[in-house]
Amino acid sequence: MTKRYFILEPARFMLDGGAMFGIIPKPLWSKVHPADEQNRIDLALRLVLIQDEDRNILIDTGIGDYHGNKFDDRFGIRGEQSPLEKALNEIGLSPDQVTDLILSHLHFDHVGGISKIVDGKIEPVLKNATIHLHKLHYEYSKNPTERDAGSFHGQYFSPAIKWYQEHNKIHFLDEMQGEILPGLFYKCSMGHTPYLLHAYDEKIIYMADLIPTSNHVHIPWVMGYDISPGVTTLDKRHFLKFIADKNLTMIFEHDPNFYGSTVKEMESGDILCQEKFPKKQPTAYEIFSSN
Repeated sequence: MTKRYFILEPARFMLDGGAMFGIIPKPLWSKVHPADEQNRIDLALRLVLIQDEDRNILIDTGIGDYHGNKFDDRFGIRGEQSPLEKALNEIGLSPDQVTDLILSHLHFDHVGGISKIVDGKIEPVLKNATIHLHKLHYEYSKNPTERDAGSFHGQYFSPAIKWYQEHNKIHFLDEMQGEILPGLFYKCSMGHTPYLLHAYDEKIIYMADLIPTSNHVHIPWVMGYDISPGVTTLDKRHFLKFIADKNLTMIFEHDPNFYGSTVKEMESGDILCQEKFPKKQPTAYEIFSSN
């Protein structure tokens, strides 16, 4: 069975560089990821679509297009209207052809594209898809801590999740690891947000916010956004060893320059990027296929 792997980049945005690199001093992180005059760094909103004879499987949805000018200016959002639909069109698909949607977690920059506003009402974008979402993360999103509540825009994603539930099109996962679909698996990390889901198969693994850019492969380089930074360091070492052992390609959701990387384990025990893969066309492109 042939599988094709596509990268979709429906938009870009910006976040504070200090928040993205946590305790790492600016003189260090700014050498590899320079900031603007507001201390913001440029970030991708990178999705993956895996296509086989039976399914079009999308991982995450991007940020959406309905937040308003004030929000867009604050986060430096650059993208067209209906960004997810247009990115899918670039690879010859319509939203109705997406059979499965895997959500790594429910932060606004990962789940924003699940919805659109039509005549003042929130509607799902991918009406024929089955959603795969971790049940315990979904429960957490309803009552997060005050520290991370701003990352969950439930007023937008909750109506869409409800719609999928009402149409029996949601598959809740409830273990730390397991199988999502035949040949497609997941593992959870816990440091960034509870039950952050990482989908993987024999070729790729989607890093989401555990390792958002190639610069975050360094174990201590942990985002200030993470709920439990110490847990993140443990998660990163575990995942990087797993990735090295299985020779997987990491997909970076937020790296503006590289869509992914392989890793290598050094004699010292450090695990570093081995080969980085530069991003290609700005909106959507195929990265490889496998038999």
